[in-house]
Amino acid sequence: MRAVFILLTTMLLAISGPIAAQDSYQTEATHAVIMDFETGQILFEKNGDEPMPPASMSKLMTVLMVFEAIENGTISLNDELPVSENAWRRGGAASGSSTMFLEVNSRARVEDLLRGIMIQSGNDACIVIAEALGGTEAAFAEMMNDRALELGLENSSFANSTGWPHPDHRVSARDLATIARIMMNNHPDLYPIWAEREFTYNGIRQYNRNPLLGVFDGADGLKTGHTEESGYGLVGTAIRDDERRIIVFNGMTSNNARANEAERMMRAALSDFSVYHLFAADDPVEQSAPVFMGEAEMVALRVGEDISIGLHRRARRGLTVTAIYDGPIVAPINEGDQIGTLLVEAPGIEAQEYPLLADETVERKGLMGRIGAALVHMLRGGN
Repeated sequence: MRAVFILLTTMLLAISGPIAAQDSYQTEATHAVIMDFETGQILFEKNGDEPMPPASMSKLMTVLMVFEAIENGTISLNDELPVSENAWRRGGAASGSSTMFLEVNSRARVEDLLRGIMIQSGNDACIVIAEALGGTEAAFAEMMNDRALELGLENSSFANSTGWPHPDHRVSARDLATIARIMMNNHPDLYPIWAEREFTYNGIRQYNRNPLLGVFDGADGLKTGHTEESGYGLVGTAIRDDERRIIVFNGMTSNNARANEAERMMRAALSDFSVYHLFAADDPVEQSAPVFMGEAEMVALRVGEDISIGLHRRARRGLTVTAIYDGPIVAPINEGDQIGTLLVEAPGIEAQEYPLLADETVERKGLMGRIGAALVHMLRGGN
């Protein structure tokens, strides 16, 4: 018999009034996610797992590869790498694309190349790095793909180091947010370069294109992107009152539209969304489950993992947590056995299920006890 128990309704502070579609955040971007930095919870998404042309936003993966190469000693910030004719022709001044104006057959320090990528979006710097770490840019792209799989980036494929349009170069908004979160968590010493407002190389001063820097208080990264195929996009982050959010969006129609949406989305991310911590791992659940043929009539229940949910604050009024199991539970029951599922639902999000575990061991009745229980069950009309 399926048993359903509503454990928690109208969680936390209820908000008066109906929950309407217009209360939730909407965006004109074709792809978007808002991620909570601390938990990795997705607070909002629009086509968040759909692979998209990421343009220069995919340079986040290139930078992460450099950060990891520095950490494992493959290269150092002071190493000087050669600028090939290929890097100059395809990414330098001769290319007409974003560049840090490296000179052909020169050498550049890794630290300068990082700034050239992170601040100036230099394609030439990306190719120099790719050739140094992979031998060729194509080989480096395969390294990126291998690393993406290791990191669990399920909706990413890289064909180059720059984000130059290619039918096999696709990254989802969620994966971009995940890369940003990994970078901030694992490389706090190098991450602050993203917040630098300008960089001068070869006598040419260029400015960071991130529209949040200097405009939105607490913003300190990360990367814009634009091609005709992708539209205008951004991976951005900001911290306020010890809460950090990461936003990713793509498909805006102009630079101004991107700047406006960046500020609007980040403001909503920090003001309109929250992470609600429902249970910690091993927390008991208020509802117990009836037991059949057991030495105890009921078995206590618990959750097996931390359970948090990210919501628009207006949606928390409709948040429900439901225990679902087939009962009564037939003994013997071992502590930690999965009894059923915990269903978490709220307006505007996909339902989430978590294992519901026995919080104690219940031994099976002896023979005479089982006979007696069976008779009681029959007298009560059991099948």
